Amino acid sequence: MTYIARRTPTRRARSRSALAGAILALTLGAPVAAFAQEPTARGTGGAAATVDALATRAAIDSLREGNNAIDAAISAAAVLGVVEPFSCGIGGGGFMVIRTAGGRLTTFDSRERSPRAMRPDSFQEGGKALATTDARFSGLSAGVPGTPLGWSRALNAYGTVSLAEALRPGIDVARRGFPVDQVLFDQVDRVKGYFDDIPSTAALYLDADGTPRDVGSTLRNRDLARTYARVARDGVRRGFYRGATAKAIAAAAASPPVGPASDHRWRPGLMTAQDLARYTAPQRAPARTRYRGLEIVGMGPPSSGASTVGEALNILEGYSPLGGSRAEILHRYLEASRLAYADRNAFLADPSFFPVPLAGLLSDAFADERRALIGPTAATSPVAPGNPLDDDLTAAGTATVSRPDQSTTHLSVADRRGNVVSYTFTIEAIGGNGIVVPGHGFLLNNELTDFNVDSTTHPNRAEGGKRPRSSMAPTIVLRDGRPYLAIGSPGGATIITTVLQVLLNRVDLREPLPNAIALPRASQRNALTTEAEPAFIASPIGQDLAGRFGQRFTATTGAGEIGSVAAIEFRPGGRFLAAAEPVRRGGGSAMVVRER
Repeated sequence: MTYIARRTPTRRARSRSALAGAILALTLGAPVAAFAQEPTARGTGGAAATVDALATRAAIDSLREGNNAIDAAISAAAVLGVVEPFSCGIGGGGFMVIRTAGGRLTTFDSRERSPRAMRPDSFQEGGKALATTDARFSGLSAGVPGTPLGWSRALNAYGTVSLAEALRPGIDVARRGFPVDQVLFDQVDRVKGYFDDIPSTAALYLDADGTPRDVGSTLRNRDLARTYARVARDGVRRGFYRGATAKAIAAAAASPPVGPASDHRWRPGLMTAQDLARYTAPQRAPARTRYRGLEIVGMGPPSSGASTVGEALNILEGYSPLGGSRAEILHRYLEASRLAYADRNAFLADPSFFPVPLAGLLSDAFADERRALIGPTAATSPVAPGNPLDDDLTAAGTATVSRPDQSTTHLSVADRRGNVVSYTFTIEAIGGNGIVVPGHGFLLNNELTDFNVDSTTHPNRAEGGKRPRSSMAPTIVLRDGRPYLAIGSPGGATIITTVLQVLLNRVDLREPLPNAIALPRASQRNALTTEAEPAFIASPIGQDLAGRFGQRFTATTGAGEIGSVAAIEFRPGGRFLAAAEPVRRGGGSAMVVRER
């Protein structure tokens, strides 16, 4: 692996970013003012898209200072760790896909890893898997966080500023606070019954009466600011994976810090300080496939994102045209997804523990076999997985669907030189495992519930030192070797179908990127019914799919949304189109360096 020297920060004496400058101009301790949230931006000089305007602004300010997309992405991510604490943060992990200005494609795997002491039956009692909430709200569910080391490794390899400089906007926002919006209020409201069990969590996110902090109030997180500052000063190894922070993380997981009024049982976890000291964030080759002349580049195992998106696209590429009507196109999309999910559920796991047949899953021959199973009407799930190898391989998995309340976030950043970052990171469910590490200001993840906890034989079973299978699908699309799209989404297992559907909307249906993102969605994951947004079911196309093609739908519950895309399209002449959700999750934020 080739490393390039980091540039010593030279801009500190001149100025901070525009975001930090605006903050410092305020009265000391005043909260950060919210920026206007615009979901679409067009222009030159670089672009960024996230779910939050403060984070997008941090990326754009970094680009305006002359920093590259990797630098800008880490600054945006650090801000998201403050303002989107129930979706992401340094207590979790993620996957980053990078395309450098020189054309190199690579990925960083900062997925959480299980403690060495974990066993296939660690989530079972009396021979049965724990209920979802019992497994989640516990120390057991917390994997060793990977996000801080992922940031550090990406910056060391391809960035131009120090981690200390990249963290500065996040430190400023955490110290001065930000306004609570309705989305944050609603997220806390859904888990307040568990948050009030943990004094460190309740003190940060609940009022004295046990309700979420009011919309419009200021949320400050000075503990997190100090944790960021410690990492900035001491480096990620000394400041996070060893020393006081590592001990605090391990103690919070091994013995959840419940209060005397707790009304739930919080099971102890297995994480130790040694597990944190041993953590690695490997740089991996990306998974690639081609679709209608485009190269689709994404994250390989332990993510199932690129393999499942890629397999479905391979299946669909055999149709030319993809369909005679939008309804037929979407029928084939749903059926290709159904088949690809059957294979994903059977064969995807941590490649250090299971020989994932990635080449077979992405082969044209396997796509031909799977495409032959698609008929004029919907299949009945669960459909059986195929055999991506030419031998007697036996599938070890069955159909699974995502648990409720999974949450994540995604950002896309590009600079004028040709560096591109597509980055998805998470703490798993909304609020992770519910434990704010006392004195450190961040929630721990519950990623280990992504193992097949009800099985001791599945390739994705729980084991010590293993990374659970993920659905995150950060993606970069190339046309003739040059960037065309950067895209990704949160949404648990619906991430894959969200990325897939938006790609089809853009490439096959030729919808402009903002429309491709805004159109209603449906997610078929080898389940008896297809989960779909109410607007999709009620549309004429949805009605046609149900009537003529026999598709069966179940409406989404809760917020009624699938995914939350943040994307960039690369236009001729060095122009960018940045696009985020106009409505989902309160709407996203897109910006460019120079609007035109």
